[in-house]
Amino acid sequence: MSQKILAIDIGGTTIKSGLWEKEVLTELVSIPTPKTWDGMKAYLKGLVEEHQITDGVAISAPGAVHTEEGVIYGVSAVPYLHRFPIKQELAEFLNVPVSFQNDANCAALAEIWQGNAKGLESAALIIIGTGIGGGIAINGKLRAGTNLFGGEFGYQIMDLETLETLSDLGSPVAMSNRFSKQKADGKSYTSKEIFDLAEAGDELAQEAIDKFYHALSIGIYNILVSLDPDRVLIGGGISTREELLLTIEERVQQLLQMKGAKELKASILQCKFLSQANLIGAVYQFITEYA
Repeated sequence: MSQKILAIDIGGTTIKSGLWEKEVLTELVSIPTPKTWDGMKAYLKGLVEEHQITDGVAISAPGAVHTEEGVIYGVSAVPYLHRFPIKQELAEFLNVPVSFQNDANCAALAEIWQGNAKGLESAALIIIGTGIGGGIAINGKLRAGTNLFGGEFGYQIMDLETLETLSDLGSPVAMSNRFSKQKADGKSYTSKEIFDLAEAGDELAQEAIDKFYHALSIGIYNILVSLDPDRVLIGGGISTREELLLTIEERVQQLLQMKGAKELKASILQCKFLSQANLIGAVYQFITEYA
């Protein structure tokens, strides 16, 4: 019998939803993320009732999600999600089974299940967004780690002086904020606008993008020499830029050559699932929990 599952992706800015039915995901509307937990519960209740969900709700969420305890540790842009039995409370409120998994882990699960990590012995996934998330897959399963920090590649320290991390230097959002301050013309620039300026010859924009690529390349180099995975997958909205993958591949190969690791063959690909990755991975988490 086909399941009808409501899939939810909670982000710092928006909450996305989708219906999983007959092995197909149909995306629903996105709304700004509710400001309170009560507001979030009310919104989810409305979706469950509107779409007559009886099988369950699969949620992708920020933070260190402990799937067995049903608690979200760590910190995130949605502070009201943390450090209480959120899974139990929501399941009782909605009167349907509920699953939670970290958003970057959901992206990894989507790739393991039906994407570009399927069938591989090992893969590392780096998800580029507001910060840098990721996941490690070993023999088709997530390696969450003893403290749920497996794949949290954004915490890598990239600068010995400033102690800036990969999330600080390799995030397009952080790049945009830094560039807007440096440009100091009263405008807030998006990463797309910075790329456009760089192509038009703006030296400050070119410098910002060079620093961005440099950080990502070092981060991926560190992943390769630490884990030696079959494949590194890059996801997040910016991964759709045509030159991103080519530039990073070229720079990573240069680093491997320079540092004497030229025998390490780096397979770097884009994730198969882009905007739907978190929703699809959340569904897979749900199915594995309630199969």
